[in-house]
Amino acid sequence: MESSDVELDLQRSVQAVLRELSTQAPALQSNQGMWRWSLHKKVERDPGKSPALVRILLRELEKAESEDLRHVIIPLLHTVMYVLTKATGITEELYQRIYAFCTRLLTLPTPYSTVALDCAIRLKTETAVPGTLYQRMVIAEQNLMNELYPYQERVFLFVDPELVSASVCSALLLEIEAAQEQQTPEACMRHVVSHALQAALGEACHAGALHRKLQASPRRTLEQYFHAVVAAVEQMASEASPSREGHVERLEEIYCSLLGPAAGRRGGDPVQERPPSIPLPSPYITFHLWTGEEQLWKELVLFLRPRSQLCLSADLEVLDLQGLRPDRELARVSVLSTDSGIERDLPPGADELPAPSSPEMERAGLQRKGGIKKRAWPLDFLMPGGWDGPPGLHRRTGRPGGDGEVLPGVSRLHTARVLVLGDDRMLGRLAQAYHRLRKRETQKFCLTPRLSLQLYYIPVLAPEKPAASRQPELGELATFLGRADPWYQSNVNTLCPAIHKLAEMPPSLDSSQTVDPFILDVITYYIRMGTQPIYFQIYTVKIFFSDLSQDPTEDIFLIELKVKIQDSKFPKDGFSPRRRGVAEGPGAELSLCYQKALLSHRPREVTVSLRATGLVLKAIPASDTEVSGSRHCPLPAAPVTDHTCLNVSVTEVVKSSNLAGKSFSMVTNTFRTNNIQIQSQDQRLLTLSLDKDDQRTFRDVVRFEVAPCPEPCSGAQKSKAPWLNLHGQQEMEATRATPKPLLMPINTFSGIVQ
Repeated sequence: MESSDVELDLQRSVQAVLRELSTQAPALQSNQGMWRWSLHKKVERDPGKSPALVRILLRELEKAESEDLRHVIIPLLHTVMYVLTKATGITEELYQRIYAFCTRLLTLPTPYSTVALDCAIRLKTETAVPGTLYQRMVIAEQNLMNELYPYQERVFLFVDPELVSASVCSALLLEIEAAQEQQTPEACMRHVVSHALQAALGEACHAGALHRKLQASPRRTLEQYFHAVVAAVEQMASEASPSREGHVERLEEIYCSLLGPAAGRRGGDPVQERPPSIPLPSPYITFHLWTGEEQLWKELVLFLRPRSQLCLSADLEVLDLQGLRPDRELARVSVLSTDSGIERDLPPGADELPAPSSPEMERAGLQRKGGIKKRAWPLDFLMPGGWDGPPGLHRRTGRPGGDGEVLPGVSRLHTARVLVLGDDRMLGRLAQAYHRLRKRETQKFCLTPRLSLQLYYIPVLAPEKPAASRQPELGELATFLGRADPWYQSNVNTLCPAIHKLAEMPPSLDSSQTVDPFILDVITYYIRMGTQPIYFQIYTVKIFFSDLSQDPTEDIFLIELKVKIQDSKFPKDGFSPRRRGVAEGPGAELSLCYQKALLSHRPREVTVSLRATGLVLKAIPASDTEVSGSRHCPLPAAPVTDHTCLNVSVTEVVKSSNLAGKSFSMVTNTFRTNNIQIQSQDQRLLTLSLDKDDQRTFRDVVRFEVAPCPEPCSGAQKSKAPWLNLHGQQEMEATRATPKPLLMPINTFSGIVQ
């Protein structure tokens, strides 16, 4: 195919992707996600098309910038970065043009500047040291041990068999196993060596001969060349001003030692053969059936310490993770000096330093006299990078997760990418496990300084049923993520039909046929490029029952709390006797006390009593026009896009009198709040359902309280500073005692696009 035909074909594919983002036509929605996948497959099958595709994508980015088409900028940036990670033969001039474009985007608001900064940092290293992105990704994802790049990643795929059919579970497991059978450590090392040499040497590299030589090399020889290539790339990338010419010279030496001295002097083959495609192996994925909220913590512990080094008890409380206790190696202690700084106050000979090996120096390292021991970092440093609220424009390092060093001398060498499949009920169970993990860490362990935890979500809903038997909407959070991030809507939310179609297909018995795993490719793309989290507030609910002998219980929810009125009544001598003068009618008489959500964040409590047939407390706004005014609760000023407050819908019973007698009508009132207390005023009992999950239903409830769930670490410790006066100490204690809300991040491609 001629060059003009190739560019025309690629241009049509790129335009199809852009049309998919710009229209809501049903015909295009049925193919959402396929256009992006087919575009990358064209380049993967023929790597020679990569430079042409990069030029086309850069033209579209510049066009979007000039015409202010911001909705396509982030999808195009992710597409071009994914191509550059795999590609070889990209010129330095093309790298610099893309880098200059990313730097111009830094003046835009988030999330455009955040994504652009992330791309610019990676491009700067890739321009000077070609092949760095590919090498680091493969080493981390495949756990290829190397001293110069010791980072490791693992994808944990969790599926609850109670929520996802057995056919879907088995189909996903078979596809993952089929892809990973071909990804041996030897094959991955061959890919790293071949890609690094081709990226650095370009046309001077005889790709066919190099491929045949690596295939014939024994494992010991292959490991030697692999470590030599990694050392050359990482040492050059770690320099303050890496030299592309010096990098090419070092890799040319390795290339000549592989193919012989004559290989470096030849100008090229007489008949240039098409270079073999170098695949980017899919990440190492472990498949898990969800069993309970403790499972997530156990799997993370096993990831940090292999099974051969652990002796698990029933509750894992006997574990002593070396280097992970916050009060031992990680808790550095500093000394508050009482020195005045005046030279004559110093003891004689204080300006003379003893010898490094002298006993005085050894004692100085062990003794701390006359000082106050305190931590060398604030308590917030014990949070992981994804748990400390919405991030700013943080600079990444060379590590995969980009968190860098969280504590002095402690870097996160492990990245756990937790991917859950299911509906809103699965996310509610994930929130329970997440809260349990954070709570457990504050009590005994401290995994987060050495572990970067990234959460991902792919909605897998049951096939649509007739309207009469259809369950309540179970994909609210996925719908919200699709509205917030159009690229997530295009690539992730459209994956559910393909997963069900894969489950219906009979398994292929012919293993010799190579089939492109569409679902696994999309999962891999989401895991690698979905780096921008959206934070969701977790809410805690305290429940009081009609039986006074039953202790109140506490639970959490992420998406929804639904309240229904039971037909049964509690005895008159129960928790709350019925008030006199309350007219009979449908529903129950409820007392609501809540704190109104205002833009000024000033506390304003509202107390109302009304008769209602039910309530729904939603933490996820359904749409941009969902909130209406109420005669009890006027429309607040908070924006609907604020998903860190509760949207309460009350179905109120309104009594009216006419000539025919008394009648009742239903009116739905909606308001926003940060916390709320609801109590039944008559003998009606309540039933609470958390996150639409039948397993998390509470009956015979007379009162409950809802508030943002506090971060288990925040406000846990109070300390007094002797140099502050009483007023200053009170202010500091009040600041420390203010609980920090617990937010659960779910990674998307861009975060919330305004």
